[in-house]
Amino acid sequence: MPANSSSSIPHDLLCWYDANARDLPWRAPPGTPPPAPYRVWLSEIMLQQTTVATVRPRFAAFVARWPDVAALAAADESEVMVAWAGLGYYSRARNLIACARAVVAEHGGRFPDSEAALRMLPGIGGYTAAAIAAIAFGRRAVVVDGNVERVVARLFAIREPLPAAKPLIRDAADPITPAERAGDFAQAMMDLGSAICTPRSPRCLLCPLRADCRAFAQGRPESFPVRPAREAKPQRYGTIFWLARGRDVLLVRRPPKGLLGGMRALPTGPWIDQAPGLADAPGDSRWRLLDATVTHIFTHFRLELALAVADGDGHQADTPGEWWPIDDLESAGLPTVFAKAAAMIGSRT
Repeated sequence: MPANSSSSIPHDLLCWYDANARDLPWRAPPGTPPPAPYRVWLSEIMLQQTTVATVRPRFAAFVARWPDVAALAAADESEVMVAWAGLGYYSRARNLIACARAVVAEHGGRFPDSEAALRMLPGIGGYTAAAIAAIAFGRRAVVVDGNVERVVARLFAIREPLPAAKPLIRDAADPITPAERAGDFAQAMMDLGSAICTPRSPRCLLCPLRADCRAFAQGRPESFPVRPAREAKPQRYGTIFWLARGRDVLLVRRPPKGLLGGMRALPTGPWIDQAPGLADAPGDSRWRLLDATVTHIFTHFRLELALAVADGDGHQADTPGEWWPIDDLESAGLPTVFAKAAAMIGSRT
């Protein structure tokens, strides 16, 4: 890599971005005034561990229902959780409400414009604070998400394996981050990683930074960033219970703390390292196990769920929870694992 090449990276990348920027509902076109901080913040929280294709319609629905931070701060938490269903990582939704309320209570309904102040808000970490500061306020900030991490690791052929390489990647990203058009640069790096510098089969011949890329010069860009061997996720087992009464099914509210906290769900027994059978089944019913299971991958473990069904007509008064119309389950806001189970049960009964 030429010794002085890093100085050309911002110019070359921004020229590419001006012609190739993605049209996204939370963005402003290149070179125009930035979007409202509320839209930047909301999109960044939604995009954590979630694809753009999934977020795009959900973002539109959110801003239509809660168009600004004050509206979201005043929202009923259960309604926000239902609207969030399917996006996963539900602690983000709880932090979303807490952050909106903190912005209203502590900052007069305006997001602070510095990384340090943004990081004091619930649910905003280092990356998100930098992204909001750069994109919404034009502050120079080193914004490193997964796409940027990959681009920088390849530009500088950083050999240290992840996650130990993260501070080295950030240090390498700092000197190429410009003070002008900070938001456009951050988004250009994200777009480059998404469209060109992809994890597999990067499109190097279309890359505006190809001449500056050490990994390309070495002929092996796909080998960066270096990743350690993946460890197998622990396996857990559980049972989901489908207790039907006519055209209704029993739903419960999960405990407020813990995984999927506060969400409506189908009843379930414990999630443990051996199949629990009918442990903690709701009500005294004649349960029938279906010849089918549902598998779901969480961040820290893999879950395999047996499916048990029963008729709830005879003891509805003794069964805590709420009876929900089966034909309208979509409006219940079930987390993905329970929506998958409901679909499987519906196809088998």
